[in-house]
Amino acid sequence: MSRAQVPKPRQTLDPDRVAEWLAQHTDFFVGREGLLQQLKVPHPHIPGAVSLLERLVHDLRHRAEDAEWRLENLLESARYNEAQYRRTRELVLGLIEAENADALAEALSTQLAERFRTQGIGLWLEAPPACHAMPRDTTTWQPPRFELTDSARQRLELLLNEQTSRCTTLNREDWEALLPHCSAPPESGSCAITRLTQGESLGFLLLASHDGEHFRATLDTLFTEYLGEVVSRLLRRAEVPRAGRA
Repeated sequence: MSRAQVPKPRQTLDPDRVAEWLAQHTDFFVGREGLLQQLKVPHPHIPGAVSLLERLVHDLRHRAEDAEWRLENLLESARYNEAQYRRTRELVLGLIEAENADALAEALSTQLAERFRTQGIGLWLEAPPACHAMPRDTTTWQPPRFELTDSARQRLELLLNEQTSRCTTLNREDWEALLPHCSAPPESGSCAITRLTQGESLGFLLLASHDGEHFRATLDTLFTEYLGEVVSRLLRRAEVPRAGRA
């Protein structure tokens, strides 16, 4: 009696090799469209399987929605950047018109409050020559411009933490000391601070808000640094005419 033949084990194709082969032969389904309709794949959101064509339609719709969302984000960013540019432009133009340091400080306070919702401004300057004061009064300083004292310098340096510009929390005690002309928040607010330099140290510019998240620590300081550079140059420009008359 002959021995019964043992059936050979069923061989299956390696899915990875099949995928690799299909990737190299992208025209395989040309002329085999009926095969596409027979293929079934899992649906990402509902139980069971759907045809490959249905899955492709779903994926294409998802990609279209994702592209639309990305486009809307880009447009929103563009609108925000345009508005920010216009506000910054009006701010700088307003500062350029200031004829002296007091007018510059007042323009800073007004422009930043109106255009950037900044509730407190402090322009702490090194002991200046007479040209920094008003023409007929070389001793009076008008808020938000203050003469930089050792106590104020120490507080400002601690806030900066050895940086050129920084956004950070401003507690009530520091607020009352550095912004005595502005009402302090019930607890802590936030601030952006930058050094003013133009060949030498001129002082500090402090912007503050009652909102603890307005100048949160994760914000970029590019705007604050730019504003500090503009203010520093305008302060130097304010010195020149008066010095020439001395």
